[in-house]
Amino acid sequence: MMGMPRGGRLFLATCLCSLFVLVLYFQSITKPEPPLKSGSRPAKSRRSPLQTLYKGDQVQLSAAQKSLQGRRELLEQACLSHTRKRRVLSPEDLKHLIVDDKHSLIYCYVPKVACTNWKRVLMVLTSDGRYTDPLAIPANEAHVAGNLRTLSEFSVAEINQRLRSYLKFIFVREPFERIVSAYRNKFTRSYNTAFHKRYGTKIIQRYRTDPEPDALEKGNDVTFREFVQYLVDPRTQREEPFNEHWERVHSLCHPCLIHYDVVGKYETLEPDAQAVLRLASVEGTVQFPTSGKSTRTDGNMAARFFKHISPFYQKKLFNLYRMDFMLFNYSTPDYLRTR
Repeated sequence: MMGMPRGGRLFLATCLCSLFVLVLYFQSITKPEPPLKSGSRPAKSRRSPLQTLYKGDQVQLSAAQKSLQGRRELLEQACLSHTRKRRVLSPEDLKHLIVDDKHSLIYCYVPKVACTNWKRVLMVLTSDGRYTDPLAIPANEAHVAGNLRTLSEFSVAEINQRLRSYLKFIFVREPFERIVSAYRNKFTRSYNTAFHKRYGTKIIQRYRTDPEPDALEKGNDVTFREFVQYLVDPRTQREEPFNEHWERVHSLCHPCLIHYDVVGKYETLEPDAQAVLRLASVEGTVQFPTSGKSTRTDGNMAARFFKHISPFYQKKLFNLYRMDFMLFNYSTPDYLRTR
């Protein structure tokens, strides 16, 4: 380096420093939780949630806790089996991880998996009394940027500390049911004009033969078949990232790089949510809202939508979301026709 010009030495030093920080960051993210030292106690006068969930008397564990334990183990096994390359996460990758410093929680929100209600709950927990009832918080307010802090807003050292010590949880859903739910919400509701303009007009222009001028202008009558074509078209992701409402869970929350302590499922939403609140010792402070939807997207509804999708596109869509099926232990739908 002595014979190198001063500018070159500075550039090399900067690169080495940046590399060191990224390696340190990666190691801390993928490092498992350190064991509690003998005789030491958690900062709060209670068992830590991780001890409660994973270090308690196995005989005394509830059925819900055992189920959560099993999911975490299956996820770790699937990650080992199906992922080969590891990469370093950037702050951009952490924008879906919401932080509650008061209760030492990190929640990765996945749209169309009860994320509005989870954001409401976290607004109650972090508001210092301003909010007390999750359902009193309007849905649009729950999604306002700035109401909740995300992990991407912290420094590298602060990110590492929280990833090592906080209870990290995620809620997932059967991938095809989530896709149908996203389609129904964003393309069949008259009030979602922003999505119609932003995505609907492009989809109709690209995949509809001889579209009507009104459809090209408004984009408000996208069919499910056209939506599927848009998802599996390689041009879509080359032009821009998927919208978060149909982005794959593993791309939003990075479950093979971040070790989630709890993997909740939409199919068992209420008991899983209660388990998380109990682990955080806030079950007496806030209740997770129960769903009052009468037209909830389930497997039967998804089957009706996919009935009109050709085997060719069904197979392409399944391959696109295959990793979510495998990582979260979802079976191939019975209605799928891939031949």
